[in-house]
Amino acid sequence: MIKLGLYSSVANPPAGEDLDRCVQEAIEEAVLAEDCGFAGFFFGEHHQDQDGFLPSPLIACAAVAARTKRIQIGTSVILLPLHHPLHVAEDVVTLDIVSGGRVALGVGLAYQEADFRAFGIEKRHRVGRFEEAIEILELAFSGERFTYHGKHFQIDDVRILPRPIQRPRPPLWIGAWVPPAIERAARLGDALVFSPSMPLAPSVEAAALYRKTAQAAGREPEIVMMRDAWVADSLEDAARVYGPEAMAAYKYYWRNGAEAFKDIGSEDDFEFESMWKDRIITGSPETCIAEFKRWSEAMGSNYFLLRLRHAHSGGPSHLEIMKTIERFGRDVIPHLGP
Repeated sequence: MIKLGLYSSVANPPAGEDLDRCVQEAIEEAVLAEDCGFAGFFFGEHHQDQDGFLPSPLIACAAVAARTKRIQIGTSVILLPLHHPLHVAEDVVTLDIVSGGRVALGVGLAYQEADFRAFGIEKRHRVGRFEEAIEILELAFSGERFTYHGKHFQIDDVRILPRPIQRPRPPLWIGAWVPPAIERAARLGDALVFSPSMPLAPSVEAAALYRKTAQAAGREPEIVMMRDAWVADSLEDAARVYGPEAMAAYKYYWRNGAEAFKDIGSEDDFEFESMWKDRIITGSPETCIAEFKRWSEAMGSNYFLLRLRHAHSGGPSHLEIMKTIERFGRDVIPHLGP
């Protein structure tokens, strides 16, 4: 059975106004997503973005936990090098208890210079801090007393209580989409969270690298596919509502050197009609069903996190997203079985 989750980009460009409304809308979307058969609801993290991108995803997760009963909640991703891993461990354990054992912890490296400057952390240390933090999280989630001496973190004789409900711990997912990061995710994590915008062919290559490395490390490979997606009456309707938002976001990522768009020569090339194929899962319900199955077979993944709203455009609107969540629940999710 293919499972669909949602990733919520909480932001309101250009000036980050009315974010209280944006957060409440995201919570309403999570409640509806559970009612419509979605499997998960996830938040990301950034700091110092002028559009007000959500800086504290675990707090938003707690709000969703309070309004839902079944849906998995989590992060995609927490920017782990910006945090002390003991704080992360304590917050995640608490959230796991509050939610009744529904948390998945997704973590990533962080890349924006302003995020590192805000916390007085040198970006050049991010890989070392990340890898040490993963080791510390594993120890902390065990509930046993431990000591850890690394290059970046010095911890003596501590024990994190209470223990999480999920045993041995909540699943640890790692976001990555370039080869060194994919190999790191395979060695250290329970699952790879993969790019929402990478075309199919390089995605398949990345999945093969991940599986090979995970198996060599003695880990069972699992891939969580983030995907830009939109269901409508037709591809033309999707292009009208979702197309401008996706293309505005894609131009932002292209200007900032995103791997998913490295082969795009000009900003003028960002046209929804020519770019959606093998990149965005969209169109009529029948087309979306076929595309989910095609991507699932190609990637060996049965869990998709859908990015409906784009942080760097701010849309589509809450009303359109609620209608699309209902449409996925009514016309797509029931048909994603074997």
